[in-house]
Amino acid sequence: MEAPHSPAVPATTLKIAVNSPEQMGELGRRLAKVLRPGDLVMLTGELGAGKTTLTRGLGEGLGVRGAVTSPTFVIARVHPPLGDGPALVHVDAYRLGGGLDEMEDLDLDVSLPDSVVVVEWGDGKVEDLSDDRLHLLIHRAVGDTADEGREVTVRGIGARWQDADLSVLAV
Repeated sequence: MEAPHSPAVPATTLKIAVNSPEQMGELGRRLAKVLRPGDLVMLTGELGAGKTTLTRGLGEGLGVRGAVTSPTFVIARVHPPLGDGPALVHVDAYRLGGGLDEMEDLDLDVSLPDSVVVVEWGDGKVEDLSDDRLHLLIHRAVGDTADEGREVTVRGIGARWQDADLSVLAV
């Protein structure tokens, strides 16, 4: 792997209210419309926040093969495209404590140019893969008694996202 990249600054930020698992899946389907091969997406949020639900919707939007489920125990799962779109590489880095060294064993830098790579729990572990990434932070909405409300903060980081119109993501 190459030397670490320089710290990247957010190019754009958007906040989205999500009120149900169905809306989280729809956010994933909308996200598929703005992603292209080579994009790195980092998902951050507590257990049960909706990271896998969002990724499932993303897989539907990309038109990939296989059920998108949490890859917690296999660490990474590749979903090949059914058509001519990119593959989806879904990584759950929750159990990886070694940072970049353990991530290097997954060869994500090899997959990245031809795929959309989504990493759950990737903070502090995958930033060096690319100067350009989309970081989604999922927070439970304060005061939501049904435990379904979320606020998703979308941060485009790097030149790839500098002029990107992320308003299409608003549900």
